[in-house]
Amino acid sequence: MLSKEFGFAFLVTLICLAGAFVYGLQTGGMGTAGSFLLIAVILGVMEVSLSFDNAVVNASVLRNMSEVWQRRFLTWGILIAVFGMRFVFPILIVAVVANLGFIEVARLAFSDPEAYARHLTQAEVPISAFGGTFLLLVFLKYLMDPEKEIHWLTFIERPLAKIGRLDTIQVFLTGVLLLVLVNYTVAGEEKLTALIAGVVGILTYIFIDALGGLFDADDMAAKAGAAGLTAFIYLEVLDASFSLDGVIGAFAITREVVVIAAGLCIGAVFVRSLTLMLVKKGTLQQYVFLEHGAHYGIGALAIIMLLGMNENIHIPELVTGLIGVGFIVASVLWSVRHPPR
Repeated sequence: MLSKEFGFAFLVTLICLAGAFVYGLQTGGMGTAGSFLLIAVILGVMEVSLSFDNAVVNASVLRNMSEVWQRRFLTWGILIAVFGMRFVFPILIVAVVANLGFIEVARLAFSDPEAYARHLTQAEVPISAFGGTFLLLVFLKYLMDPEKEIHWLTFIERPLAKIGRLDTIQVFLTGVLLLVLVNYTVAGEEKLTALIAGVVGILTYIFIDALGGLFDADDMAAKAGAAGLTAFIYLEVLDASFSLDGVIGAFAITREVVVIAAGLCIGAVFVRSLTLMLVKKGTLQQYVFLEHGAHYGIGALAIIMLLGMNENIHIPELVTGLIGVGFIVASVLWSVRHPPR
């Protein structure tokens, strides 16, 4: 059964590893090929660990989508996730922040990886601001939902659910936190850039959430295509917010764009397969606190990204991934030992 969900992921993994190995042979011989092969595996594992909670949230959205849009997410979505979010989107961000042309930045990515990595690192502040605010809103919207009936950490979630009755309170809290962190932690010359990027992250979430509000249950059948498209866009933006942190972390391991693309592609495809497995097996219904754990992991990643706007604060990607996995494991164990009545 596992082969059905993960067969395509294993096939893509073999292709990506072969590509990294061949690229290493052409670049520097057998030793380089072995090194590139190992790095691609490490990046793939890192991407899965960072995005495991993303897969759970994807599954919670995907299970309510029509089969047509589920298939599109698992086909078109893979292309967008691998090529769009993990290659084109970072280049676009670098082009905007560094005030360079898109083609010029794309050329740097392949011809001068050191320069591209330097520009990408310089864009870390707006990347962290955008991704952090978007993910924080995802976390707060779930935790502060007054209609949510099942609570995991009740001492946190019940008071927040009551506060959640206030309209747009999540946006207010995120905006206040953004202003405080930008004012007190971001270097003077980057304050405006961080603020703009954070506001864009907030507006992106509000826009997608507003689109979702157009489709209520009464006429969902008539507007299933539009509703599916909205959910699809939401999942892709969510995936982008996760992938940005992974892309920056990948350049701390290697400057070779081809190897980075291979490793992140492996991770992205496995996350899609994991999402499919969670939907098909009904795992979210079986482990009722799993979605809670995933959102706590997202909240932790959001805070880490926002703190990362300070150039003196850097939390290793391994720690970030372990925090997310820790919440997932804890929520699964709690679901088994303490099923809700």
